[in-house]
Amino acid sequence: MDLRTLTFIDILQPQLTSFLQTVAAGFQPLEGQAALFVEIAPGIAINRVTDAALKHTSCIPSMQIVERAFGLLSLQHFDQGQVREAAAAILRELGMREEDRLTPRVLSNQIITGIDGHQAMLINRMRHGDMLTQGQTLYVLEVHPAGYAAIAANEAEKAAPIRLLETVTFGAFGRLYLGGGEAEIREAANAIERCLSCIRGRPNKEGQA
Repeated sequence: MDLRTLTFIDILQPQLTSFLQTVAAGFQPLEGQAALFVEIAPGIAINRVTDAALKHTSCIPSMQIVERAFGLLSLQHFDQGQVREAAAAILRELGMREEDRLTPRVLSNQIITGIDGHQAMLINRMRHGDMLTQGQTLYVLEVHPAGYAAIAANEAEKAAPIRLLETVTFGAFGRLYLGGGEAEIREAANAIERCLSCIRGRPNKEGQA
């Protein structure tokens, strides 16, 4: 069993909450709730993780994604204590500590200013969140493991009035697309860097090229 991601989000921000409501197949999260994202391998074992969390807490699951290689669980509750207890129950079930998770590894982060209208159109066709308009600044993050994209999005939204365009929190790599003014995007990018650098775990060599 490989614990890839285990991240606690203290307060779900409005845009990330709304975005998750468009893609989550389970019980929808609400703004202001605390949330937990857990990613493990092999993917099928996420059922065991979900079982442990739901039997020991009153948390509500919004996503259980089972892929061949990786599995992802996200759950939420207005009581932060319940969400932290869910994390503790999962760790007990797996016989692991929080420090056994992989540290996040940023594979790519790009800031593109003055987006051309045609490129904005291409991005808008694939996003599930807000719109990007011509002339705005685009921020793109690729992170490993994928589950860390959620906390990156939440911290970016806390830091600056950006537009959340898209976030992918499962699969081989996580991705985050943000749009907005250049100053706001740079502030959000700095917040993401600070957040990911503070997550402690075992060395991550899987995301190396």
